[in-house]
Amino acid sequence: MTPTQPVKALFLDIGGVLLTNGWDRNARRRAAELFGLDYEQLNERHHLTFDTYESGKLSLDDYLKRIVFYEKRSYSPLEFTRFIMEQSEPYPDMIQLVSQLKQEYGLKLLAVNNEGREINAYRIRQFGLDTFFDAFVSSCYVHLRKPDTDIFQLALDVAQVEPDQVVYVDDRLMFVQVARTLGMHCIQHTSHDSTRDKLASLGLVLGHRSE
Repeated sequence: MTPTQPVKALFLDIGGVLLTNGWDRNARRRAAELFGLDYEQLNERHHLTFDTYESGKLSLDDYLKRIVFYEKRSYSPLEFTRFIMEQSEPYPDMIQLVSQLKQEYGLKLLAVNNEGREINAYRIRQFGLDTFFDAFVSSCYVHLRKPDTDIFQLALDVAQVEPDQVVYVDDRLMFVQVARTLGMHCIQHTSHDSTRDKLASLGLVLGHRSE
């Protein structure tokens, strides 16, 4: 169904939509195997402190001291950090889709994502996200995390748009449902093709903009 108002902005999650998740349970499992760690213990310590890191209240070094380097290891924090960064891979078809839609429709493009500062900065730089995003309403910068509705309201304030002028895309259903309560058009991302089709149903069709 086409919105009653033209869409003026796209709000996007990054991990799971434009890039792989940077440091998820699968990456932690790979890290445990590679670095000889007890996965269950690593995962438990991660969950106890990761929210603090994503909220921008803890550095990556301090986060790693809590989950890995609370005892002497045969490898360095730098080696472990390098492994974390190397887990990020792009979804080129999604990056191309949203960057082309931005250009064709003159959309404001904002990231609304939960991410720690160092990982976020690496991913923005490594994959050139700053070349087409207008702003990063990232948890590490604004000290709010999804599903807190305040982070979505802040994104609306930054973009200076009304909720019904926004399409929000996220792979996590809960975040989609929370954003929808504010009046945004929301898409749960499951694949490039399904998201492209849902965007088209909201009037964002590549090559079909009416002048």
